[in-house]
Amino acid sequence: MEGRKPSDPQPPPDTLPDLSSPSRAGGLPDRETLRRFVTEATGRVGKREIARAFGLGPEHKAALRDMLRELALDGALVPAGARRFRASAAMPEATVVQVTGTDPDGDPIARPVMWEGDGPAPVIFMHPEQKGRPALAPGERVVARLKRVGPGRYEGRTLRRLTDAPGRVVGLFRATPADPAAAPRRVQEAGRIVPADRRSKAEWIVPAGETMGAEHDEIVVAEPLPMAGHGLKPVRIVERLGPMGDARSVSLLAIHTHAIPHQFPADALAEAERARGVSAEGREDLRDVPLITIDGADARDFDDAVYAEPWSGPEGTGFRLIVAIADVAHYVRPGSTLDSEARRRGNSVYFPDRVVPMLPEALSNGWCSLRPGEDRGCLFVEIHIDAEGRKLRHRFGRGIMRSAARLTYDEVQAIADGQQDSPLPEGMMATLFDAWRALSTARAQRGTLELDVPERVVRLDETGRITAIEPRIRHDSHRLIEDFMVLANVAAAEELERRRRPCLYRIHAPPSPERAEAMRDNLSAMGFAVPPVGALHARDLAGVLARAAEGDAPTLVSETILRAQSQAEYSPDNIGHFGLALSSYAHFTSPIRRYADLMVHRALIGMGTHPPDAMPAADAAKLEEIGAQVSTAERRAILAERETTERYVAAWLADQVGTEFTGHVSGVTRFGVFVTLTQTGASGLVPVSTLPDDVWTHDDKTHTLRGRDSGLVLRLGQPVTVRLAEATPVTGGLLFTLTDPPPVPARRARGQRPR
Repeated sequence: MEGRKPSDPQPPPDTLPDLSSPSRAGGLPDRETLRRFVTEATGRVGKREIARAFGLGPEHKAALRDMLRELALDGALVPAGARRFRASAAMPEATVVQVTGTDPDGDPIARPVMWEGDGPAPVIFMHPEQKGRPALAPGERVVARLKRVGPGRYEGRTLRRLTDAPGRVVGLFRATPADPAAAPRRVQEAGRIVPADRRSKAEWIVPAGETMGAEHDEIVVAEPLPMAGHGLKPVRIVERLGPMGDARSVSLLAIHTHAIPHQFPADALAEAERARGVSAEGREDLRDVPLITIDGADARDFDDAVYAEPWSGPEGTGFRLIVAIADVAHYVRPGSTLDSEARRRGNSVYFPDRVVPMLPEALSNGWCSLRPGEDRGCLFVEIHIDAEGRKLRHRFGRGIMRSAARLTYDEVQAIADGQQDSPLPEGMMATLFDAWRALSTARAQRGTLELDVPERVVRLDETGRITAIEPRIRHDSHRLIEDFMVLANVAAAEELERRRRPCLYRIHAPPSPERAEAMRDNLSAMGFAVPPVGALHARDLAGVLARAAEGDAPTLVSETILRAQSQAEYSPDNIGHFGLALSSYAHFTSPIRRYADLMVHRALIGMGTHPPDAMPAADAAKLEEIGAQVSTAERRAILAERETTERYVAAWLADQVGTEFTGHVSGVTRFGVFVTLTQTGASGLVPVSTLPDDVWTHDDKTHTLRGRDSGLVLRLGQPVTVRLAEATPVTGGLLFTLTDPPPVPARRARGQRPR
C-alpha cells in the first residue's frame, strides 16, 4: 500500500465542500463545477481530494490532469505547492492601482494598491493616456477599469487620477548630439532620461527647451508632459540633483525615487528649536546610575542607555538591569506639526553619506540624544533576571538621567577583550557581559531564528569618493545591545497588556503554507527534516541552521529559510513574533528614529488628554491605520537603503568590467540566475542568453535552472566563478557571465536504474 508523502498532507474532512449528490459522483465534472469545488474548499486541494469527491477512478486520471492544467493556464486556479491548487482571487472590474514601472514602449505597468490574495499581486498593463494628457509616471495612483487577459495579467484603462501632483521620473539625463543629416522629428529632442528604477524599461524624451540647463550624465527629476502621439513619452526636467560621478548624488537619487520626505516644514523646525531640557520634578532621579550608551562610531543620535549589576533575592541570584530610552514623547506632542511630520516619515532613513531623520536635528541630535554628562529626560524599565536569563519582573518609570559614557561597539569589545581600559566603574563592563550571557542562554533555550545575513558598509572619504565596500563586522557588543533591547521591548508589550492599554505590536507571522511547503521540500532534499506548517517553530529552523553550519552548504540552507520568511510589521492585533519566538513583542527602544516606538511610549505614559503627551483616544482608535502607515514607511526605507548600496557598488565596480569574481547562486529565475559576490556581497544577473546554447528549464520548486541537452544544472547556493560584463550605476544593475560552469552530472547508461 502506497503511503502518503510528508509533503502532501491530507486535509481534514471538514475543509472540503459537500459534493455527495449522486448526480455528481462517478463522472468527470465540467470546468465550472471543478472550479467552484476548489473555490468553496478552505485551503488547497489536489487530485486525490477531487477524485474522492466526484467518485473518479484511474480511467479519469489523464483527463482530470489536463482539465486542471487548462484551468491553471486560464488563471482560474493557481498552483499551491506540490500537486495542489487553490482558486485565484478575481480582481474587481474597477479598482485603485499604482504605477510601478513601464514596458519597453513606455506604457505604464501597475499593481493593485490593495491585494489580499495569496501569492504575488497581478500585473496590470495600462493603456496609454489620451492624446494631450500627461503620461502616467511611476508612483501615480489611478482608478482603473480592468479586463483580464491571462493568469495574473490584466489590461487597465484610467478612469480617474487620484494623485494631486503629477508623477515624477528620476534618472540620468543623456544629451542628444545634434545631427544635421537626421530627418526632422515631430518633437525636437534635446536628450533622454534613463530611469533609475529598474522596473521602468523605457527612456523618456526631453524636448528642446525643457532641460532646465541639465548637463550630460546628470541626475535629474522630471515630470511628464502632454503626449503628442505614440512612442516614448515626453517629460520636463524640474530639478537637477548633481552629476552621476558624484557619489553623494546617489542618496539623493534614492530619496527622490521613493518620494522620501527630506525637508521639514518651518513650523516643525520652530517647534524643535523651542525645546528645552526637562525638570527633575515628577521624575525618578537616575543621574547617579552609571548608564552608558553603546552605538556605532558614526552615530550621532543616542536614544538608549544600559546598566547592569549583580542581584540576589528570594528567587535566587541574577542581575538587575536598567534600559533607559530618550523621552521623545515629552517633546513631540500629539496633534503638533512635529507629530504629523514624524508620522508622515515613519522612520529615519540611513544612507552612507547622510541621514534623513524622522525628527529635526535640534531634537534627534540635541535634546533627545543621551549625550554623556548632560541631563536628559527618559523612560526607563528596570528588569530583574535570574542566572539563566529568565525575566522575573519589571518596572517602568519616567526619569531624568545623565549618561556616564558614550562608547562605540569597537571600544566595548576591546574593553571586554582586555585590549583597552574601561572608563566605567570597576567590574561594570564585566557585569554587562555576564548579564548578556545569561540572556543568550534564555534566547538559545527559547529557540530564536538567527539568520546571519551579511551587511555591506560603504566607506566614503571627505569628498564623497568611495574608498571601500566591506562586510560589517558584528561583535559580541552588538549582540549585547540587541538582547538588552529585545528584553526591554518584551517588557513594554507585557506591561501594556497588563494595563489593558492599546499596543502597536511588532509582529512576525510564520511562513505562509505555500512558502513553508516549498521550504520543507527543499530542506528535505538536502537531508533536513522540518515539521509541517502547523507545528513549525523557530527553534526547528534554528536547529537546521546549526546542523547546516557543520556541513558544506550553509549558504544554501540559510537562503532557503530566508526566502520562506514573512515580513515583520506593526499591528494592534498581536500574533506574536515567529522569528524571535516571542508571544508578545513591541518596539520601545528607538523613538528618535521610529514612530512606532513613540506610540508605545505614549501608551505607557497614559491614555486620554492628561498628561498631554499620553496617547490620545483618537490615535488608539486608529492604531491599525497607523501600523499600516509606519510599516509601509519602513519598507520604503529598507528598499531605498538597499538600492543606494547597490548603486554605490555598481559605481565601485564600473571600472572592473572584465574582472573575474567568486560567488554563489542567490536566485534562480526562468530568465537567468542571480549571483552574489563573496567579497563585496554585490548581486547581479547571469542572463540565460549568456549560458551555453541549450534548452533551459526553470523549476521553481527546486530552485534550479537545468539544461535539457547538456545536463548542466544551476541551483540555489551553488558556488560559481563569474566575469563582470556590465555595471550600471544609475540603476545599480550588474550583469555577469559564467566563466567556469559547474560540472555536468554523469549520464546513466540506458536501462540503468537510478539511485
